[in-house]
Amino acid sequence: MKRFAVLIPLTAMLVTGLTAVAGAQTTKPPLREFEGTVVSVNRDARTFRLHDSERGTKRIKVTSRTRFERVAGFSGLKAGQRNIEVKTRRRVNGVWRAIEVERSGGGGEHGGDDERGGDDRRGGDDDRGGSDDD
Repeated sequence: MKRFAVLIPLTAMLVTGLTAVAGAQTTKPPLREFEGTVVSVNRDARTFRLHDSERGTKRIKVTSRTRFERVAGFSGLKAGQRNIEVKTRRRVNGVWRAIEVERSGGGGEHGGDDERGGDDRRGGDDDRGGSDDD
């Protein structure tokens, strides 16, 4: 009987621990979105710097898994190019890994649904403020 009294709580702890570990592995970090003007492009490192008027300047890494829309791949990115939108989830060694890079319509909202029902293309980038977060 004593063995069962010890075995049952140990089994419960083991099951709870395995469930927590399994749940942690399937949880994805939140999606981050940046939009702005390309400041510079480093072809060798496959990175570029994007100035987002709301969030400052961010360094973005392009990988073989990065999807491009309305941009001719990494080679299509040029310094000074406006209305570039980046979707990312992870930051490794201070560099954001791009999931998707696309030319946007120029809206200023970051993430979420547009419940206003209007046209999303309200204008270009605003280069005021922000910090340099390299």
